[in-house]
Amino acid sequence: ENNGGAANNTHKNKIKMASISIPLAYKSHYLLRSPVYRPLQLHSPIQIKCSASKDCSNSEESSTQFKQLRNVACGFLAVWALSSVSPVIAAGQRLPPLSTDPDRCERAFVGNTIGQANGVYDKPLDLRFCDYTNEKTNLKGKSLAAALMSDAKFDGADMTEVIMSKAYAVGASFKGTDFSNAVLDRVNFEKANLQGASFKNTVLSGSTFNNAQLDGADFEDTIIGYIDLQKICTNKTIDEEGRVNLGCR
Repeated sequence: ENNGGAANNTHKNKIKMASISIPLAYKSHYLLRSPVYRPLQLHSPIQIKCSASKDCSNSEESSTQFKQLRNVACGFLAVWALSSVSPVIAAGQRLPPLSTDPDRCERAFVGNTIGQANGVYDKPLDLRFCDYTNEKTNLKGKSLAAALMSDAKFDGADMTEVIMSKAYAVGASFKGTDFSNAVLDRVNFEKANLQGASFKNTVLSGSTFNNAQLDGADFEDTIIGYIDLQKICTNKTIDEEGRVNLGCR
């Protein structure tokens, strides 16, 4: 009996806790201030490492029990690690990767030949990072429905009568851009620079300007719905003349 008790104690002492530390390297597409496709390496990768203690190698029975315990623990931690990072990956999949078409910026000069107010297009327009500074000829009257414009530059460009329904222009620069008589329906101008832009007789229905820079923008005869007006009037960068033209109270 004494020998049996000693054997049991020895058996218990041989079952050690496993250290859990398996590296899970992962990247995600992250969406930042301007949602552009960028690979993001997380700074603190979760590590799960499963290894047995040397003491367990002497006992076949304890080794089997240890492996079962280790596998269960590793399984739980692996599921927890993947579930904890999945929301980041999902949030980064809003925009497609940057187009590799070498002529993608020039496609704005043709536009979407079947573009409509609902954002229909024949070919996707990826204009991210393109520079159209002071472009006075090739953008006038073009249909840029559903175009991706984040981080692009349109400073001083003539974009009169353009159709930009459902365009994504987060973080783009439109300083001094002429949007007169344009249809800017449901365009996302979040954090865009629109200083001195002209919106004379421009349709702004459903467009958002969260944290956009609008000082010096001209809103004379702008066509905008009441709810959209209430939203844009909360932007503190609009100067007094702009607020008067919009009818902000």
